[in-house]
Amino acid sequence: MKLKFCLFVLFCGLMCACRAPKDVVYFQGIDEVTPERLAEMSQTYTTKITNDDLLSINVTAWDPAAVTPFNPPVFAYSTVPQGEQPITASQNLYTYLVDQEGYINFPVLGKVHASGLTRQELANKMEEMISKYVENPLVNVQLLNFKITMMGEVSRPGTLSIKNDRVSILDAIGMAGDLQLTANRKNILVIRDNNGTKETHRLDITDPAIFASPYYYLKQNDIVYVEPVKTKQRTRTSSDRSFTMSVLTSLISSVSIITSMVITIVNLNRK
Repeated sequence: MKLKFCLFVLFCGLMCACRAPKDVVYFQGIDEVTPERLAEMSQTYTTKITNDDLLSINVTAWDPAAVTPFNPPVFAYSTVPQGEQPITASQNLYTYLVDQEGYINFPVLGKVHASGLTRQELANKMEEMISKYVENPLVNVQLLNFKITMMGEVSRPGTLSIKNDRVSILDAIGMAGDLQLTANRKNILVIRDNNGTKETHRLDITDPAIFASPYYYLKQNDIVYVEPVKTKQRTRTSSDRSFTMSVLTSLISSVSIITSMVITIVNLNRK
């Protein structure tokens, strides 16, 4: 009876060891969060242009010839001796770098302040300025160098190029292939450059309150570092768990066989 009880305790311990640690689960307790609280945590966020951003700007109008001065062609210079092959012009959009003072140098208009504005705000501003020269211009502004760097305990660390205007910490983690089991989900570090000043903030993605964090939405050039858990708390990988499961299963089988043999021998001796 004691041997059977020991086997039962060992089996229960094995089952508990195979359960996912609580620290691995995202958004713990989110089912208890009220709709009112979720509404309070909702955010509206739009990316703003900052220094060193690279912009592509295209100006269109009913009369294409009228906006030609605002869309300079990108010239491709030949490497052969001059005179043997003509210089050609590409139709690619011209790019503009936001300088350290927050300005771009745009044809005809000269210096235009862009830092601190959204893409649409800059487009509206430039449309108003260009309307002095062209009737009903339309300006399209695109941010070309929106990138996020993912480091640490993620499946695919590296630099992520963002195609739209908004990316959350969860989007970035998903694009990096999710977190490793060894990741510390309660202490994710975000490093941000705010006009030359470094800012740092810690995020806990096991807590639904992350949706209300001002760092939930990332900005261009943010660095996200996911540190590992401490050695004594390190979660085992799938291969480690499979190996441990195999060893314990073999051990239980061996103990069960030995127990059966002992019980059989004891019963025979009693006869």
